[in-house]
Amino acid sequence: MRTARFTLDPAFTIGEVNPRLFGSFVEHLGRCVYTGIFEPGHPAADADGIRQDVLDLVRELGVTAIRYPGGNFVSGYKWEDSVGPAEDRPRRLDLAWHSTETNRFGLSEYIAFLRRIGPQAEPMMAVNLGTRGVAEALELQEYANHPSGTELSDRRRAHGDKDPYGIRLWCLGNEMDGPWQTGHKTAEEYGRIAAETARAMRQQDPSVELVACGSSGQSMETFAEWEATVLKETYDLVDYISLHAYYEPVDGDIDSFLASAVDMESFIENVVATCDHIGARLKSKKRINLSFDEWNVWYMTRWQEQATTFEQDDWPEAPRLLEDNYSVTDAVVFGSLLIALLRHADRVTVACLAQLVNVIAPIMTEPGGPAWRQTTFFPFAQAARYGRGRVLDVRVDSPTYETSKYGETDLLHATAVRAEDGTVTVFAVNRDRTRPLPLDVALNGLDLTRIVEHSVLADADPDACNTLDEPERVAPHPGEGARLADGRLTAVLEPLSWNMIRLG
Repeated sequence: MRTARFTLDPAFTIGEVNPRLFGSFVEHLGRCVYTGIFEPGHPAADADGIRQDVLDLVRELGVTAIRYPGGNFVSGYKWEDSVGPAEDRPRRLDLAWHSTETNRFGLSEYIAFLRRIGPQAEPMMAVNLGTRGVAEALELQEYANHPSGTELSDRRRAHGDKDPYGIRLWCLGNEMDGPWQTGHKTAEEYGRIAAETARAMRQQDPSVELVACGSSGQSMETFAEWEATVLKETYDLVDYISLHAYYEPVDGDIDSFLASAVDMESFIENVVATCDHIGARLKSKKRINLSFDEWNVWYMTRWQEQATTFEQDDWPEAPRLLEDNYSVTDAVVFGSLLIALLRHADRVTVACLAQLVNVIAPIMTEPGGPAWRQTTFFPFAQAARYGRGRVLDVRVDSPTYETSKYGETDLLHATAVRAEDGTVTVFAVNRDRTRPLPLDVALNGLDLTRIVEHSVLADADPDACNTLDEPERVAPHPGEGARLADGRLTAVLEPLSWNMIRLG
């Protein structure tokens, strides 16, 4: 097997990692909220119904910005339903997920949940531009953020929240390019309402940061033309445009699935090109950054099959939806997607893993029972902890393999991040399902003398999962044989593995 190689040099960097790159997503979908983060009466719940066992895992995961309340859910969301005494809040039909929303967990509870996580947890609030518009967005902003002295801010205070929520980061709707979206719009229609909403929200508070809806995926027929049209209307009014992408094996093609990050990197680069093209046409010196605010492995075909079995007159509360059980293979792909985000940290400055608990999530719970880590938990937690600093420019010379979807693809996918103290963390995936991959890294201009840790996520069974019955079946283990000598790091990456190598 030919050795995979690359060089690290502090003179060649991509950019600084924004902490928001390690965001997540809480939507009123399935059991993400109810019996996920919020379960009054659970043995681990506090007085407000927040599950402390879940809270501990969320802190360990290291998430930062948490997007809320959707997702498709937001396009039917009436924010007024989610405030005030919980017992007085109305029950509503949720068209997005064919469920009944009780509103027992609402805006105040969301903010309280973030504050329990700690100061690293930042609100990222979406406004409804599907069935509502400018006026409702302004009302929500005033209720949430104005200190006092108006009807809406005083209403928040009367509801028990004296201090403003301080929401800086706002999404202008969700996936408005998608025909599945309640209130779906053309690019022209959405661009106009997004621009008017952004302009009005900035009148209330010029410091807000705003995310315009980009395409729901690179495969959308309107991709790129959607971004161009929306940005022509909003370029000087917004700070980010969104990207969403989910990956799964199609027809059992695991080799292409393992190369999913090829598509993610292409998606990012194409959106960057579109943004910069519009900026040039407008003769603007401003640069639009990217908010990759939905990404994950998601077995979407299973959901589509499940959706056809719904009874039209059945509107359950918090049904079990999208509860994918992730394998070692899924975790390796997931880690590769994280690497793709880090490799574009100069432009992707917000990203949200969708979602946080139970729904295509790194954390699972059982009602009245335990909470546990999925296989995907581990790459995220390691990247969120050690992927802080400046991303070094990694250009691999790797053996390749052939995929039906992406053609010839590198077996090695890697990046490296240099922290302020000079330490370096290498994140690497070996896509080869059967053979180890030798790695040789030249370290130029880096004062590194030892290997602090080599952590590996791999297993003899690529389909191994963590479950309610076996919650600790899969976990990272120490790697063997890594060496640092004469300015070179050498290691052997196990077959089908996610690797974190910390150098000090």
